[in-house]
Amino acid sequence: MWLWRSLKYEEIYLHACESLTEARGGIGRYVRFNNDARPHTALGYQTPAAFYDSTLRSTAA
Repeated sequence: MWLWRSLKYEEIYLHACESLTEARGGIGRYVRFNNDARPHTALGYQTPAAFYDSTLRSTAA
């Protein structure tokens, strides 16, 4: 649920897109930033990508 709120307030409401293609690009960049660069407190200050990778390694071992 927090992702949609953050996406709206940090990307959609701040950038007036002139086309659907431009909006999709901005949303894609935001989602990549959120997954690959932004640490999340609920994940022990890891990014979602790092948390997912560590979960895969621990279940594969």
